[in-house]
Formats: sequence, C-alpha cells, structure tokens
Amino acid sequence: MAVKKRENQLFFRYFEDWIELYKVGAVRDVTLNKYYMTLQKLKLLAPNLRMYDLDRQSYQQILNDYAFTHEKQTTMDFHHQLKGAILDAVDERIIDKNPTRKVIIKGRKPRPKKIKFLNQFELQALLKNLDLNDEINWDWFILLVAKTGLRFSEALALTPNDFDFSKQSITIEKTWDYKSSKGGTQETKNKSSNRKVIMDWQVAMQFSQMIRELDPEKPIFVKGRIYNSMVNNRLRALCIKADIPIISVHGLRHTHASLLLFAGVSIASVAKRLGHSSMITTQETYLHIIKELDNQDNDKIIRHLSTLS
Repeated sequence: MAVKKRENQLFFRYFEDWIELYKVGAVRDVTLNKYYMTLQKLKLLAPNLRMYDLDRQSYQQILNDYAFTHEKQTTMDFHHQLKGAILDAVDERIIDKNPTRKVIIKGRKPRPKKIKFLNQFELQALLKNLDLNDEINWDWFILLVAKTGLRFSEALALTPNDFDFSKQSITIEKTWDYKSSKGGTQETKNKSSNRKVIMDWQVAMQFSQMIRELDPEKPIFVKGRIYNSMVNNRLRALCIKADIPIISVHGLRHTHASLLLFAGVSIASVAKRLGHSSMITTQETYLHIIKELDNQDNDKIIRHLSTLS
C-alpha cells in the first residue's frame, strides 16, 4: 500500500523526501545546497510529473529542458544528483525500470574560460608591495597562498598546530566555512585535499616568528566573519600599486601552480601539492601551459637530435 501511494507521488516531492532522508547531516552544507538547487530546478521543469509517469522519455525531456540554459558539465551534475534518488526508487520498486539508462547529456557550448595568473616577475612585484608588519594581516595571508597554492578556505582554517617548522611543512586536513554566517571548520574538499604542503625556508622562518605566541588551536587569520571580498579587495589594491594585472586570491593559486609547471615540476607533484583528486583535473586546468611546455620540449628534442651524426 505504501509503495502504491509513493507511485502516485510527485517526482520532485519524492526527490525532496530523499534529500531529507539520505543527505541532510550526511554531506557538507555546500553539497547539500547544491541538492536543494537541483530540487528547485526539478520543481520548475516537472511540477506535475508523478513517479508512475517517470520513464526514459519524460526523464530525457527534463534533462533536455535543463540543458537548454546550462553547459554540458552542469547538466551532467544535475543528472547525477537526480539519478541517485531514481536508482533508490527502482530498488524500492516504486518504478519498474531505470529511466536514466542510456540517457543523453546535452548542454550549451562552454564559454571560454580564461584563467588569470601572474608571471614570475609580476608575482615578485606583488610580493615586494606587501605590508608584512608585526601583526597578522591579509598581506601575510596573500604571501602564504602565493607560496603554497592553498585554497582560500584551507588557508583560513590554519592554526599554529598545523605548522611543522622542523620539517618546513603545513598539514591540511580542514577548511573554514566562510560562506556560512556561523563560520567554523569543516572537512576538506576531498580525500586528496588532506595533505602536507612543503614551505620554503624563508616563509617557514617568517611564520615561526609571527605565530609563536598565538593560541595553537585557533585559526590564525580568522577574526570574526570572513568574506572572500575582504582579501580580494586588498589584493586588488596591491596589484594596482604594483602596476600588474589584477587577479583574485584563487588566481594566486593558479599563479603558484603555473610557476611550478614552468619550472619543470611534474604534473603529478603539482596535482598532489594542490590537493587535486586526479591529475586529469590538473591537466585540464593548466592545459594551455602544458601545451606550451610540450612545444618547448619538442624544440629541445629537435636540437638534441640535430647534434647526432
């Protein structure tokens, strides 16, 4: 009887109940919000679709309608969230067949994404303009991100206990939830994000002096509610002062990775340092740099071969 009742349930209502049952309290707030966004879209696209009418054609139509205003990857993410609930509905025999089988993912052509980063000379100009006084400020934060490539939320969560100056390393195992008014620490983006990042000796010496009298368990940079714009506004002012392209804090992370790749550091090592879950992510993000390095390697190969007789 319960199954019959749920067969008559609206699809978006089933998905809403599924989120409450399986996702609330089990995933990070950021991920949970994405599920709720998917729910809102589903409600708009299929407000009257009931579970007993959910088949391959009706599901494909939902994806097609969504894809009309979204890029293919975004449509894929939308599909994956709905698919989790649908497969459970199949297991519970609320619907007979899996309507997601052989689904076709469409989407708008991706807009060209231009990654902003600084070259070595521009970064040096930026660092020379930092106001590194005796108290922790956003300039110290900018220095640390530029030298380590940490994510914004990872750097915010750092406490003195996370630094091991004898090994010149920083342990990353949490992030700061700056998007929430409550703040607080939370898990890292993925398992690969839990890592140790090596510092250069200069940064290690600077921070060993700066944080030696701070509470070992409290975040170094968090002094109340944090907004991404706080650091970006300061970075913008520094870029203007140094007469270099204006970038964001995330652009500092790209700058760090780019300089390492140009220096000949392997993609595998850069991926591990950045906390990427896969080298594919690193390759896709820095494809333009990798292609440029390939061209340089080809020139080296040709020069080398021409010396052989």
